Amino acid sequence: MVTYIMLLNWTQQGIQDIKNSPKRVDSAKKAFRGAGAKLKEFYMAMGRYDMAVIAEAPDEETMARVALMLSSAGNVRTETLKAFTEAEYRKIIGSLP
Repeated sequence: MVTYIMLLNWTQQGIQDIKNSPKRVDSAKKAFRGAGAKLKEFYMAMGRYDMAVIAEAPDEETMARVALMLSSAGNVRTETLKAFTEAEYRKIIGSLP
């Protein structure tokens, strides 16, 4: 599985219905599972982004599908980053000439 960091911001629609946000997180977890991915960790954040998610998916297409499903509901906008674990990072750095 590939690790991804998803950064999210509430849209105007999402913030107006903020009290239902926890239910939407539960729905997002189900959407990840249904797509063959996993929402591993969820954080509400302060600063440029409102939320951050650590997720795993088998490939970029799956993660793109999840991001599109979440965004299409109109409550959040997403930015998704492919992440490398520490072990992967060490392997990449170790392979440098």
